Amino acid sequence: MPEPSNDLVKDPCTEGPPPATGRRHLERRAAVATAVDPGNHFGGGKAAPSGHVHRWRAFSLLAVAYFMTAVDMLIVNVALPTIGRKLHFAPADLQWVVTAYALTFGGFLLLGGRAADLLGRRRVFTAGLALFTAASLACALAGNSIFLIVMRGVQGLGAALVLPAALSIVMNMFTEGAERNKALGLWGAIGASGATVGVLAGGALTRYAGWPYIFYLNVIVSGAALLLTRRVLPESRLRGTHRRYDLLGAVTVTAALTIMVYAISQAPTAGWTATRTLTLLALSTVLLAAFVAVEARAQAPLLPLRLFRLSTLAGSNAVGFLLGAGFYGYIFIGTLYMQQVLGYSAMNTGLAWLTVGLTGVVLAGPAQMLVTRTSIRLVMATGLTLTGAGILWATQAPAHGGFWASLAGPFFLTGTVTWIFIPVSIGALVGVTERDAGIASGLIDSSQQLGGAIGIAIASTVAATRTRDLHTQGHALTDALTGGFHTALWVCSLVIMAAVPIAFLLIRRTDITQAATLSPGHVPDPPPPTDRRGLR
Repeated sequence: MPEPSNDLVKDPCTEGPPPATGRRHLERRAAVATAVDPGNHFGGGKAAPSGHVHRWRAFSLLAVAYFMTAVDMLIVNVALPTIGRKLHFAPADLQWVVTAYALTFGGFLLLGGRAADLLGRRRVFTAGLALFTAASLACALAGNSIFLIVMRGVQGLGAALVLPAALSIVMNMFTEGAERNKALGLWGAIGASGATVGVLAGGALTRYAGWPYIFYLNVIVSGAALLLTRRVLPESRLRGTHRRYDLLGAVTVTAALTIMVYAISQAPTAGWTATRTLTLLALSTVLLAAFVAVEARAQAPLLPLRLFRLSTLAGSNAVGFLLGAGFYGYIFIGTLYMQQVLGYSAMNTGLAWLTVGLTGVVLAGPAQMLVTRTSIRLVMATGLTLTGAGILWATQAPAHGGFWASLAGPFFLTGTVTWIFIPVSIGALVGVTERDAGIASGLIDSSQQLGGAIGIAIASTVAATRTRDLHTQGHALTDALTGGFHTALWVCSLVIMAAVPIAFLLIRRTDITQAATLSPGHVPDPPPPTDRRGLR
């Protein structure tokens, strides 16, 4: 049995000589599984068994938690005017209800992913879910603006612990190939629909129950998931003689991402060329450079730079960043158009966005089958092209349009965004070993969330600038707003389209095939006697 090295157990499929075959190969696998976790290959003797039924039960619980964190990104957007009136927010401070969540969520994702690897994925998931639930209750009971903003930040921190831990558990429960593609297909559909369902849920709850019930919903759903966590979820973590923590790397990257998200989210108000904005962006860049330098020399890095040698992982993260920027910007601008130009209520706005979410759910099944039978990059490029075309179509919506005449077509077409989320989720984990599952999960989540923060900030700046110019030129306010939104949507479409060549250049089918062959969970059948290496 291989000896533990530092903070992990070596995988015979990824290090050393070619793996043994046949019965010896199976015995060696069992020995490594026992070394990683004497109880079972997920790491906890009291965890749920690894059978098919239990894995999908565990997946359902993880999916619910993921859905709540995705919904919370936008669920408060349509309720902001109501929250502002009830808690007497200053107009300039109201955006902090959204920004505080984005700051801690995006800033701590990498740290949350590595903590899951080292401390135990179920343990970190449980802690994050408990924190998220408690903060949600505090938000619902908030009596003033400052307390609500602080608790939204705590909510984001909880989500930053939940999300990478959940995705890495999914990765380790399902072997690479068709089975994992099916799970990640559902995962991608949840991510694609979470934002649009958040807008709908926020509108409905604000209108019929009151804004605190936006957060009470989290308490009910997340609290129930928390009670089931230990019974349903398997535990997994890296076991060895001792664990090492990259404290300097954690501090630099968390500070860099937090400062960057803050600077970008405030740029539309403060100005992109304002001294404060430029100073913060420069500081963030310096901290990121320091983080890379630290990681290159650290014995146990928070983010192993060797991961970026996996071209498919690097390409999927690049596509995920551009997807977050374009798609979240599209939702933000589309919501403003419906409310400020068409006069939609919060409820009607949410119902309109439901078109995108339902289309994404319907297309999730075909997407994961196509990924398995064709290629990740082909499905991804198709989804990018169709989604970009749908956003481009939305630029034709007039100032006095209607839903069925102007929005239904673009919304149905942009529902193909599921065809991007699913292959991005799969590609970001291709070739990643068990020891790096949490940090790889945190990396793709960070890419999408950082992209979303930048995309919303850029789209809002472009829309406001163009609207101001048109209004100054004598256009009616409604026409000026429409023109500004059209220009912003052009930018969102071009950002998503820019990801198509990245998908073809960086994502390789050979990487995926090789990773499936070398996957720790992949045990080949006994080979023919003439095949010395045991490969078919």
